[in-house]
Amino acid sequence: MQLEKQLIGNLNESSLVAHSRKFEFVAEDIADIDSIMQKLIAFQIAIPSWALGTGGTRFGRFSGGGEPRSLEEKIQDVGLIHALNQSSNAISLHIPWDIPENAAAINALAAQYGLHFDAMNSNTFQDQPQQELSYKYGSLQHVDKAVRKQAIEHNIEVIKYGVALGSKALSIWLADGSNFPGQLNFRGAFQRTHESLMEIYEALPEDWKVYIEYKPFEPNFYSTTIGDWGQSYLLSSKLGPKAKTLVDLGHHLPNTNIEQIVSLLLMEDKLAGFHFNDSKYGDDDLTVGSVNPYQLFLIFNELVEGMDQKGLNHATDLGWMIDASHNVKDPIEDLLQSVEAIKIAYAQALLIDRNALVEAQQNNDVSLTQEILQQAYRKDVRPLLAESRRRAGAALNPLAAYRQLEARKKLIQIRGMNTLSTGL
Repeated sequence: MQLEKQLIGNLNESSLVAHSRKFEFVAEDIADIDSIMQKLIAFQIAIPSWALGTGGTRFGRFSGGGEPRSLEEKIQDVGLIHALNQSSNAISLHIPWDIPENAAAINALAAQYGLHFDAMNSNTFQDQPQQELSYKYGSLQHVDKAVRKQAIEHNIEVIKYGVALGSKALSIWLADGSNFPGQLNFRGAFQRTHESLMEIYEALPEDWKVYIEYKPFEPNFYSTTIGDWGQSYLLSSKLGPKAKTLVDLGHHLPNTNIEQIVSLLLMEDKLAGFHFNDSKYGDDDLTVGSVNPYQLFLIFNELVEGMDQKGLNHATDLGWMIDASHNVKDPIEDLLQSVEAIKIAYAQALLIDRNALVEAQQNNDVSLTQEILQQAYRKDVRPLLAESRRRAGAALNPLAAYRQLEARKKLIQIRGMNTLSTGL
């Protein structure tokens, strides 16, 4: 379903007076409010094609009805999200879940909704129908050269799909690893992975990047061949300047200092970007900001400071994407909430008094550094986000608008209750 701007304007009308009052109150003591508003409008978060359906676990999957049955319908759903928030103008595809059979038609449809294509994601963590060789014991690390060749060729095929869609990056996450001590020679597995990645790297177009993701455990529980940011950084450094490390917020052991990792990768020009989600225990793939919003704010504190130091464009020089699984929520509602949480943390980080923070750090004034950070964190920036959406032609409250429009009910009427989207 495609929303007309006039319809969104009508939905905003009843809340406009109250919104204006809240915005003026918050904006009154922000000196560079116009600059911040421009940054908020420009900041976009890509939506993964596999997140438009109800996610599953190892134990079951419970469809909510009206799920997109094709890539075309997934683009329509991302278009609906973007129409509501004007903050999600890109879609990231996972191959072979969402193969664009007709790239010209897919590009035209995406453009109709104001979308473009973000990083392409390969899949060697599952065996696909008609696949000749199995990835049961790994893909790019496999001891069998024929299996490695198959996985390499798949990644190169994904690049070709991406070129046709105007994408500029390949994202690789490997499930490769081992479940038992002695199952794997660690050095051999890492070396084979590096050699395989080199072949993929050499196939990259000149203006492309490859994002190398990491994860400490699952589906393998004894070792993962690219298990942490150091291993990803080592590989990306060996590969060359077009290779960078991708940070998935759920891919860390409990209590890991993710903000420090982000700071160092950014310092070394090796931070590719993010897969945003939240977690309580591990790779829970929960709604962004639903468990630990303060950590998200601290990550954006490091991001804003580091990007400004390097003169990077906040909106375009790193990759921003959600990667979550929606088991009990309406996926579109969850994605709207996630985008909001990301932009809240970003807006709060923009409000940090950088000069005062640096001075307090130089003076080892620990209490004051805490006060400076928490003053920005405790600021209610939601009126700023609502105003940035209003200026961009989006809904003041995207989630409320989605419900007022009864969008899920209409999607069920069109697609039915028993549709099942491709993905996890």
